[in-house]
Amino acid sequence: MPIAHADGIPTRYEVIGSGPPLLLFSPGGFDSVQENWRELGIYRRLRLLDHLSESYTCITFDRREAGESGGRLERLSWDGYAAQGAGLLDHLGFERAHLMGGCAGCSTVAAFAVARPERALSMVLFSPAGGVKYRMKQHDRFARHLAYVDEHGLDGAVALAQGSDQGFSKDPRVGPWAPVLRNDAAFAEAYAGTDAGRYRILVDGIARLLYDRDTVPGAEPEDLLRLDIPALIVPGEDDSHAPSAARYLQECLPQAEYWDVPVAGQTESTAPAEVLRFLDKA
Repeated sequence: MPIAHADGIPTRYEVIGSGPPLLLFSPGGFDSVQENWRELGIYRRLRLLDHLSESYTCITFDRREAGESGGRLERLSWDGYAAQGAGLLDHLGFERAHLMGGCAGCSTVAAFAVARPERALSMVLFSPAGGVKYRMKQHDRFARHLAYVDEHGLDGAVALAQGSDQGFSKDPRVGPWAPVLRNDAAFAEAYAGTDAGRYRILVDGIARLLYDRDTVPGAEPEDLLRLDIPALIVPGEDDSHAPSAARYLQECLPQAEYWDVPVAGQTESTAPAEVLRFLDKA
């Protein structure tokens, strides 16, 4: 698959279908790779890409620090994730696009829309990640990584990451930069030589600022309330995709439509049709 430099990050991406551009921010948290739209959880059975690509130019990609995309040793942020998506649109020559996020990708869509409202034609927020248990789970993940670094050092974290194929979502010990440590020898060398105290400050800051609320992170509610971008919200219903998170977005987004259908009713025959109905009129 091709590689673009989006916001200075090597980004693995794919473009399928034809029609208006639809930029898709993958589900999967820290393991947000483009294959998740076809292979992860509910998305596997919904076959959204197969249906959406019949009418839209679907742009999927590996989020920075995931899959085969690159990364930087810096404080990770929703704005940074959004900048990667905007850079990919620039690379492909699209000034504006519909935006769709799954799971944690919804937070990036919200951040993108707040920072670049002129580039967002609409937003589809599918099973937004959020809720108190989600926030607690993310903070615990970073704490487990730092505990491993405290015991084994950063070279130990590099060795663990390079000896495994697991990402941060499945094995918190490897840390959020694990894929880049495997794919980029120069990055791994610089990472291992980082001052341990400064590294702890960096990681503590990511955990506190990336997951700073018990609902959907990514954008301030006062900023969402000022958006005039059409949005479709599809709720989830588990500990990481609390129904309250979807309702929060409905409350904050003035032009939101809420598809009030439980996950069991979100099927291949219903969900793609609902998303296409919304996109076609947005």
